[in-house]
Amino acid sequence: MKKIVLLAMGLVLSSTALAQDKVETTIKADFVNEYIWRGLKCGDVSVQPTLGVGYRGLSLTAWGSYGLSNKDDMKEFDLTLAYSTGGFNIGITDYWFSEGLDPDARYFKYDAHGTNHLFEANIGYDFGPVALQWYTNFAGNDGLNKSGKRAYSSYFEASAPFRLATVDWTATAGVVPFATSTYGTTGFAVTNLSLRATKDIRVTDSFSIPIFGQVTANPCSQKAYLVLGFTLQP
Repeated sequence: MKKIVLLAMGLVLSSTALAQDKVETTIKADFVNEYIWRGLKCGDVSVQPTLGVGYRGLSLTAWGSYGLSNKDDMKEFDLTLAYSTGGFNIGITDYWFSEGLDPDARYFKYDAHGTNHLFEANIGYDFGPVALQWYTNFAGNDGLNKSGKRAYSSYFEASAPFRLATVDWTATAGVVPFATSTYGTTGFAVTNLSLRATKDIRVTDSFSIPIFGQVTANPCSQKAYLVLGFTLQP
């Protein structure tokens, strides 16, 4: 009997290990009435596709934003290489924009003084009740500080998820610690106070569509936004 129990436990542990070793794929698209990022407006009605793969905490994700209502909206294509274990995470993102130092918007132009790419490193930890994240630009088309030099623009964010009335909520507070033209700040500034609610709308027994609404205020710019969107994911 003891051997049978040990054998069963071994099979369970083996299957769990194999499940953890599988490559995970993410395919989805968000549709939003406004593209709001860290308290800044980056576009009007937009579609934002995501394609990613992950293995043992290591992930590579492609994300983009494309305007649907305004032809002048800036296009964006980001690549993020990240690693997470437990609550800890670290990553590097290559942002590319259709507007920047290169008037021809060439993706493969990486010249330090003529590229539309921006490179950012991030590190953070999810404690459960609250998650903390720090981001810093280290290369590419970064903003300038008050001295006219590279700002190494940084952003710090704290977010707290909770559940209320069958809806998933997330409260977020974000600050820019130094002066930078990237975020339009002249020093320490609160740029993002937001509250987001998400609820799945069941379409069939096996398919649902997450609907989300978000209120965002930027005390630094004196702006406020109301975002509504939904996610399509197989």
